[in-house]
Amino acid sequence: MTRGRFAPSPTGELHLGNLRTALAAWVSARSRGGRFLVRFEDLDRVTSSRVIAGGQLRDLAALGIDWDEEPVFQSERFALYDDAIEALSARGVTYECFCSRREIREAALAPHGAQAVYPGTCRGLTGAERETRRAQRPGALRLDVRAAGFGPALGFVDRLAGPQEHLVEDVVLRRNDGVPSYNVAVVVDDARQGVTQVVRGEDLVSITSTQIVLQRLLGYPIPDYIHVPLMLGPDGERLAKRHGAVTLVDLATQGVSASEIRDRLMAEVRAWGLDGKS
Repeated sequence: MTRGRFAPSPTGELHLGNLRTALAAWVSARSRGGRFLVRFEDLDRVTSSRVIAGGQLRDLAALGIDWDEEPVFQSERFALYDDAIEALSARGVTYECFCSRREIREAALAPHGAQAVYPGTCRGLTGAERETRRAQRPGALRLDVRAAGFGPALGFVDRLAGPQEHLVEDVVLRRNDGVPSYNVAVVVDDARQGVTQVVRGEDLVSITSTQIVLQRLLGYPIPDYIHVPLMLGPDGERLAKRHGAVTLVDLATQGVSASEIRDRLMAEVRAWGLDGKS
């Protein structure tokens, strides 16, 4: 049975682009007789809010989107992510990284590294060098794609976007403050929740190859991926609050009902063929 999901970050109101993605994920699962889940990606407990999460659930319900299980919060599932990280470390496919964001940005843009991914600066540090770095700042933990036997790229087929091939990255698994990373959490949660179909924005298509590497290393099944186009504002940039009336509350003040918004968004979802009728 198909199990789909929508996994917003509870840091602000859902805008039309978020809602369209949620509707696409819901329609794709329901049209196949499947189940639908909501999960809150609240790893950053400073910017996330349970109050905002509640508002997001109300917005989903206003569009007729329902879910089959109690929504889960990633902030309550750190033990699961830590277990996965320890399993990767036990396989010898992780390493400590002591680079600052500035150093990572500069290294990625250097002439020797045209690819805009972390170039493995700390991968080859000796034990003594790591001890010295630890005395200066705590280290993050990264995936060692090379040691895992993957790379430099990995292909997959996206059901909407078609064949894809993207670089696999030495992504952070645990930040230097001890918080598990998004890439670990999303892979663990999709597996633990039995998610078989991931519908999300196309801004995440390039990281999917790396997430598939994590799934393979952890022995997890690989879900069916569907990356939908982002909704853009009048300026051609990704839709955001700065574009004005982009939330249900904003549009309600202008006399636009939730049912009207649902009809508009549903027409776009159907054009992608996600309702199983196209």
